[in-house]
Amino acid sequence: MAKDKLVSPSFCYILAANFLLYFAFYLIMPILPFYLQEQFGADKSMIGFILSCYTIAALSIRPFSGYLLDTFARRPLYLLAYSVFMVIFAGYIVAGFLTVFIILRILHGLAFGMVTVSGNTIVIDILPSSRRGEGIGYYGLANNLAMSFGPMIGLFMHNSVSYTVIFACALASCLLGLFMASLVKTPYKQPVKKEPISLDRFFLLKGTWAGIALLMLSIPYGMTTTYVAMYADEIGITVNSGLYFTFMAIGLAVSRLFSGRQVDKGRVTLVIALGMYLAIISFFALASLEQLVAWNLEFTSWLYIGIALLQGVAFGTMFPAFNTLFVNLAPNRQRGTATSTYLTCWDVGIGIGLVVGGSIAQHWGGFDYAYLFGACLSVVSTLFFLLKAGPHFNRNKLR
Repeated sequence: MAKDKLVSPSFCYILAANFLLYFAFYLIMPILPFYLQEQFGADKSMIGFILSCYTIAALSIRPFSGYLLDTFARRPLYLLAYSVFMVIFAGYIVAGFLTVFIILRILHGLAFGMVTVSGNTIVIDILPSSRRGEGIGYYGLANNLAMSFGPMIGLFMHNSVSYTVIFACALASCLLGLFMASLVKTPYKQPVKKEPISLDRFFLLKGTWAGIALLMLSIPYGMTTTYVAMYADEIGITVNSGLYFTFMAIGLAVSRLFSGRQVDKGRVTLVIALGMYLAIISFFALASLEQLVAWNLEFTSWLYIGIALLQGVAFGTMFPAFNTLFVNLAPNRQRGTATSTYLTCWDVGIGIGLVVGGSIAQHWGGFDYAYLFGACLSVVSTLFFLLKAGPHFNRNKLR
């Protein structure tokens, strides 16, 4: 039997739009602390506060994004959010006061929260249902490619050009991305009967158990992306810490290529469980690095890179499967809510990881304890998924 067609012009356009959006995002991400310190004289606590404003704003808008996308036409909302996201890069160029920058950062977070939920929902709309997992995998691959190149290019530019040029390049990337997004054609969306406002219009209640499992898993992931370079520096790892993110991105990219196809064969819970097992191994290995450094520094430095690759494979395996799980629990009219619930649970865990990871490292004696806590939490998450969330999904899935 012939497979449904995966590649279409609209799918290619939205892949390009997604890559260019995330490229702009990752291009400025590593240089913002330097910018705030050099331009405004901000100290570390102020820098942390300003950077967290973005995450909090993105998190706060996501439940409402799902509701809006399920109630109104999705494409205009996507283009509007993309436009706002783009224009704020121009605002950074002219922001002369720290207060103005903070306001722009909050608006940027709101736009990012809206545009990411919109993009994820639209790509599900234009994919054939029989190849949804595979398509979501390729869509996420665009993020991973941006994560591979964006920070590296941003840091390279930081050493050779002005901040204005970097912000202008991010603006240009978004401008091209907006053009690509404008070419995306979405299927006709049947008008939906206006239903009374309820919690389920903002948060997919059927996804609660899976959301708890995902949240627990994203806490150690948040610790890793934020503190792993500092951890490596403290224990004396000799390889460039930036390579951790490069190899993690490679793992994410490679695993997405095969995990999506397995999801489309109906193996959603099996794929998630496999990714969880690999994540457990990676976090326990990360926690052991401080002890291993004393035994053999060169071996430990190579293991550090190997862990990054393994962690990328683990989460790259799970991402398309978790996204599909939430969508498959929701009727078509609640796809936006399902996507925003998936992203909200992930972001809440990342935020907790930022706070908990630093706190454990400070009060318990080091980041190895933080990662040991993360490893134990991933074991709890896996058991919870196997015993509660997975069986709940199999009983309640709609497709």
